[in-house]
Amino acid sequence: MTGLRILVVDDEQPVLDELTFLLRRDERIAEVGTAASATAALQVLRESEVDAVFLDIAMPGLTGLDLASILARFRTPPAIVFVTAHAEHAVDAFDLHAVDYLLKPVREDRLHEAVRRIGEGGAASPREDTIAVELGGVTRLVNRSDVQYVEAQGDYSRLHTATGSHLVRLPISNLEDRWRDSGFLRIHRSLLVALAHVEEIREEDGRVSVLVAGRELQVSRRSTPALREQLRRTRRAET
Repeated sequence: MTGLRILVVDDEQPVLDELTFLLRRDERIAEVGTAASATAALQVLRESEVDAVFLDIAMPGLTGLDLASILARFRTPPAIVFVTAHAEHAVDAFDLHAVDYLLKPVREDRLHEAVRRIGEGGAASPREDTIAVELGGVTRLVNRSDVQYVEAQGDYSRLHTATGSHLVRLPISNLEDRWRDSGFLRIHRSLLVALAHVEEIREEDGRVSVLVAGRELQVSRRSTPALREQLRRTRRAET
């Protein structure tokens, strides 16, 4: 892979200088340009090609989200990495197919991780539903297809994946509605499972449970008929 050409856009000069310094230390990067506004960035992009834009969100005039929307209409859009102090814009950012979302102050290892993602082709497929989660002050994406089951915790939900679990501020009923047509079933008032991850169904003394990722999850009596029917449909579709 030839060296990446990067454009850094931020209206705060100290941030611009720091990101430029750190990016130039990365041997995978050939060039680093800068712009102090979205308007200036557009001028740079009209005159030269870049592989990726590291982009602030809160800027006077055109915001980073505005600029990303414009760049998405380019014939060959650059990869977008948002660098911001505001975690609440993560969902909007990933709707624009951002490769990564970094929170200020940016750690050098997270910057290197973003560069790696650019080199590997970037973000998840836009057809894949994702949930933005915060882990150690860093906003990351969890793909729906990676979720094995969801556990209700009050007004929150805990997403269980093969690599760990993530607490998100969404009620389980919200995720049930959102993922119902994607192979998820509510088997208990506190449990939503991905049918593709159900390893077996067990029945003992009239009580039914399912095994998901090695964990036995109880199925309510009310949900048992729907579970059996959904699993039958899933298996018929696979044959």
